[in-house]
Amino acid sequence: MNLKVELKTLAARVDAELVRWLLPADAFPPVIHQAMQYSVFAGGKRLRPVLALAACQAVGGEESRVMPAACALEMVHAYSLIHDDLPALDDDDFRRGQPTNHRVYGEAFAILAGDALLTRVFEILAIAGARNKEQAALYLQVIHELAGAAGTLGMIGGQVVDLESEQKEVDLATLEYIHQHKTGALIRASLRTGALLGGGTPAQVTALSCYGDSLGLAFQITDDLLDVQGDPAKLGKPVGSDAKNRKATYPALIGLKKAKEAAAEAVEAALACLTGFGTEADFLRALARYLLVREN
Repeated sequence: MNLKVELKTLAARVDAELVRWLLPADAFPPVIHQAMQYSVFAGGKRLRPVLALAACQAVGGEESRVMPAACALEMVHAYSLIHDDLPALDDDDFRRGQPTNHRVYGEAFAILAGDALLTRVFEILAIAGARNKEQAALYLQVIHELAGAAGTLGMIGGQVVDLESEQKEVDLATLEYIHQHKTGALIRASLRTGALLGGGTPAQVTALSCYGDSLGLAFQITDDLLDVQGDPAKLGKPVGSDAKNRKATYPALIGLKKAKEAAAEAVEAALACLTGFGTEADFLRALARYLLVREN
């Protein structure tokens, strides 16, 4: 398997569907729809929707049943990045090699664009559930999963603790909480969404949830490492922002060497969760290993 080619292929299919689910840029009032599209189509690996599609494949499901939810997952992620870049949070000027949303549209419209994307998420899930009567109950469960992953017991909770931890010394347990909630919760929800809508058994959903927990941790540790030693040209944003904001990170807490070891251990834990799957989960295995060598 050529993982990068497969990633691009899946991302392209997601992009084509995102065009269908987002309102056109000239819909009135145009500025808000332009701001939404600006961030959604600013590039990126489409990791979360790809994970949902890959989980669906792993349980033998049909991609078409998962695609609306996959697009919704990407919109949650895009909303979170718009807000994360705001001056009140990380105050970043660049994202994926281009100016952040608030630098182009101003803070007010950036906030509203994020709000609008999150609102659209649940509209999409409701529409998809209504169109697929036999999956209506599953879509209701997915709405519950996604709301929890994005809310105060998930991504927002992790963001809050991250902000509260700035300029402070934190322990490893607090750092793990930040990573598992700020980043890991949505990754886990992506895999559960794909498995549920793909018709996975309870055991398969549990195994993919386990994989998601470890994958999310590995992803965030490698993200911490890239902020220290990554190439800004490949990342599409400056490095060193974590140190500038004195954020809690694995390299800052335990050093580069041990942080790399922790990432490798998390990847191995993710792979161990897939022992019950055959070749249908090879993409997920390759993706976990790729985290240790990724450059953006």
